[in-house]
Amino acid sequence: MIGDQKTILSGVQPSGNLTIGNYLGAIKNFSAFPAEYKPFYCVVDLHAITVRQVPAELRRRTYETLALYIASGLDPEKNVLFVQSHVPAHAELGWILDCYTMFGELSRMTQFKDKSAKHADNINAGLFTYPVLMAADILLYQADLVPIGADQKQHLELTRNIADRFNQVYGETFTVPEPYIAATGMKIMSLQEPTLKMSKSDPNPNAVVRILDPRDEILRKFKRAVTDSGAEVRFSPDKPGVSNLMTIYSCFSGKTFAEIEAEFAGKGYGDFKTAVGEVTADALAPVQAEFARLMNDKAYLENVMKSGAEQAGYYARKTLSKVRRKIGFVN
Repeated sequence: MIGDQKTILSGVQPSGNLTIGNYLGAIKNFSAFPAEYKPFYCVVDLHAITVRQVPAELRRRTYETLALYIASGLDPEKNVLFVQSHVPAHAELGWILDCYTMFGELSRMTQFKDKSAKHADNINAGLFTYPVLMAADILLYQADLVPIGADQKQHLELTRNIADRFNQVYGETFTVPEPYIAATGMKIMSLQEPTLKMSKSDPNPNAVVRILDPRDEILRKFKRAVTDSGAEVRFSPDKPGVSNLMTIYSCFSGKTFAEIEAEFAGKGYGDFKTAVGEVTADALAPVQAEFARLMNDKAYLENVMKSGAEQAGYYARKTLSKVRRKIGFVN
């Protein structure tokens, strides 16, 4: 909380073309929060470099991610939109919090184990301490609420532990954040392996629907989506493929699972997959059009970056100054 106003913070990495999982699990929900929250949304480029990046691509994707934020309904006049590396306080607080985080805590992070397996040739220290930088992102803005996917719950719990530990040593310094996980869309699964989360780094192009995919490509990918035995459209643990498609359809149409089951009663998977593809493509079309317009106006995007960094930096420096004073640094 900043003053009397509650705050919310979230961020998305500019490390690949964002998927409908990123959109439904995070970005689409951002604009739904009540007006009493002061919202901070960042492009987390510092996190992105835990994996080797092509510099020109990282720069382009930073612009693209910011443009997608705006195209998805985040008004820069009402939300603080900024690039993480433009606010140096993130890196400084990250180092300070490293010194209040236990090695054993970080070694238990399942995402570190997963990413280490995927990037065995580059298991760097940043990959290991990534959750502490995430904690710094959140705690800098005294965030009350953090929209996360189900796979980030462990990281947020670590953030809460770090905040509690620091507060116990130095007195009330950080707001201890609460998670916000959307009831639907919190975890969109692969279209080809529905027991695995949809990932923008998936080597199988048919497994992933990206926000910027052309309409015909979206329809084709859904037609090829893996379903389950039988032909009944029903949400059930024993039907992961159909359940995943129902989650996507529900998020884009606003219909409940019961309504979807009734709508497709007596119809085959073919009709259902076509409908999911069409509702997805229809929902993404205006986002794609606005994105294209924004990407043709780099000066506007740079002005948003500059204004966002100034606003975010003001609040971040207030928190960092308090932390520096409490631990004994000379200001």
